[in-house]
Amino acid sequence: MSYLRRIQVEFNHCDPAGIVFYPRYFEMLNSVIENFFAEVLAYPFTRIHIEEDCAVPTVQIEAGFQAPSRLGEVLEFTLELQHVGRSSARLVQRASAGGQVRLQCVSTLVWVTPDGRAAPWPEVIRRKMIAFMEASDGA
Repeated sequence: MSYLRRIQVEFNHCDPAGIVFYPRYFEMLNSVIENFFAEVLAYPFTRIHIEEDCAVPTVQIEAGFQAPSRLGEVLEFTLELQHVGRSSARLVQRASAGGQVRLQCVSTLVWVTPDGRAAPWPEVIRRKMIAFMEASDGA
């Protein structure tokens, strides 16, 4: 199982040639993560950042760009959990259009407390991430 989110390439995502300017992909990837937390984990960023004064920053990211994406295309982003640790999680995301992979990314997120230190995931989040990952393994 993977989480799916569709994002249409808009003018603000593109360079003058009408293709996605690579830093905009990182904004889209973060949007997918934010929506995954809200929709799948039922733990939205407003709760994490505003109510709990915590954060889930990306501490490592590796991306490969296979083909350009153009203005007006709809990209299908998938998110899979590859590993859930004590305070970190490794995610694999892909963006594709028309059956062609445009971007693949592996990133690591860490749960950070108000004092800026890594800490264990809240148990409710960790349980849901593991359940999602296990459901993906069985699919």
